Amino acid sequence: MTREEIIELKEKRGYSVAQLSQYSGVPEGTIRKIITGESKNPRVATLNALEKVLIGDETVFTGKSYKYDSQASVSFVCEGEAEYNAGSSALNHMQGQQSTVSKVKKQGEYTVEDYMALPDGDRKELIDGVFYDMATPTNIHQEIVGYMFFEIKSFINANKGKCRAVLAPSAVQLDCDNKTMVEPDIYIVCNPDKIKKFGNYGAPDFVLEVLSDSTRNKDLKIKSFKYMNAGVREIWYIDLKTRTLITYYEGDDYLPAVHPLEGTLGLTIYDGRLVINLAELGDIIEEYSRLTDPE
Repeated sequence: MTREEIIELKEKRGYSVAQLSQYSGVPEGTIRKIITGESKNPRVATLNALEKVLIGDETVFTGKSYKYDSQASVSFVCEGEAEYNAGSSALNHMQGQQSTVSKVKKQGEYTVEDYMALPDGDRKELIDGVFYDMATPTNIHQEIVGYMFFEIKSFINANKGKCRAVLAPSAVQLDCDNKTMVEPDIYIVCNPDKIKKFGNYGAPDFVLEVLSDSTRNKDLKIKSFKYMNAGVREIWYIDLKTRTLITYYEGDDYLPAVHPLEGTLGLTIYDGRLVINLAELGDIIEEYSRLTDPE
């Protein structure tokens, strides 16, 4: 089974990467590397596991999974411990099925196609089929993001780096499926194959989010998990409320580290050479804290 066939059948069935991983037993990271083209020569056992799910009778996979061994063979165990062998008739049956999706969808049922069809100016994020509204950013949010983008972009340009820094709004199809599309405030991507016309296809290497009262819960509890699970190497959250920086790094098993906005800190993906002046970020927040809104 080719990469293109995997993508086509996965989309036809509406599987997320997480679902395909659950049903096949193949790790999510391995599936994403195949879909994005990072994995040029996947193991035969891996492709067999994915093929048996994608061309099989969909009903048998509910709550089931393959016994997957990346070094050897693969078999599917369902009720009665009988080995399941998918045949071509199952594929023909699946391809002949008609969509029964309702015209009015519920949260959890939306897709990337629905995201792309949003009216201009209607900013939302799509996470696992659920739409989340995006509030209009405040001045302090924009100044912090602008400061960070300038520092990151200047470093990349000065060092003639091949990575790209991208500023919101820019869509990221994080899981390479049709259920999630997010918009980090800033992201860095170093694999040119992930850069598409619409935005980014797959996990960036670095993302930065500026937290506010309206986004705090979603960003910390939902998006952080999605970023980690997708394989984003480094994640930064600038918390305006607590005046701290919260960081996660893949090499540290994504254990959170909380930094006061004092001194400096370097991006780990650049071995600390891209240094951010946290104290200046703290000064920006302090300046805005003195401002008031009209009554």
